[in-house]
Amino acid sequence: MPRLVALVPMRHHSERVPGKNYRPLAGQPLYTYIIRTLLAVPEIEGIVVDTDSPIIQAGLRAHFPQVTVLERPPHLRDGRIPMNDILLHDAQQVPADFYLQTHSTNPLLRPETVRRAIAAFFDHYPQHDSLFGVTRWQTRLWDAHGRPINHDPNRLLRTQDLPPIYEENSCLYIFPRQVLLQRRNRLGQRPLLFEIPRAEAVDIDEEFDFQVAECLILRGKTSGNGPAAPHSV
Repeated sequence: MPRLVALVPMRHHSERVPGKNYRPLAGQPLYTYIIRTLLAVPEIEGIVVDTDSPIIQAGLRAHFPQVTVLERPPHLRDGRIPMNDILLHDAQQVPADFYLQTHSTNPLLRPETVRRAIAAFFDHYPQHDSLFGVTRWQTRLWDAHGRPINHDPNRLLRTQDLPPIYEENSCLYIFPRQVLLQRRNRLGQRPLLFEIPRAEAVDIDEEFDFQVAECLILRGKTSGNGPAAPHSV
């Protein structure tokens, strides 16, 4: 199998949830969840964390010495820098045939899901030249001008009968090195959508998301039940 490396960018500062990447979540720093998930995926040959956070750097070196830590250069630390620029920098530092990119803000992502995504990607490659995680929605959506996006208001179908629409959930991306270098983009021209259950795809952007993730993690520890298994679209 070609060499697959995981890239996990982690900023020190966060505007909407201060210090979220290293803030304790159900008793553990947030970033540790995704690291443990990736370490449990045998198809991944290396894990690279790109960060400007001295707290995260120290924690990784103390508790996850098998993880490669890249200190993010000053010109890439602004929160407005496109993610593709950061990935290009990381790919130049750590060459690989393929990359899987995820975030520390996806603490509920499971190793089984990551493995299924990797298998789906290689099963469909090169017909599909990249993959990204999505969440299925079957609800009535409208644009800012009050126009229906995915339904006919004159034909009131049940929401479960509406054609599904998919949200890019930022949980994971898989792409070849050549696509990233040639397009300067983690998405190729023919990406494969990979569906992830909503509970597992919680992405922490706001304080409410942090609380939801913590409740789900604590409930899972109590009940022993995890999110349902995903499937590819």
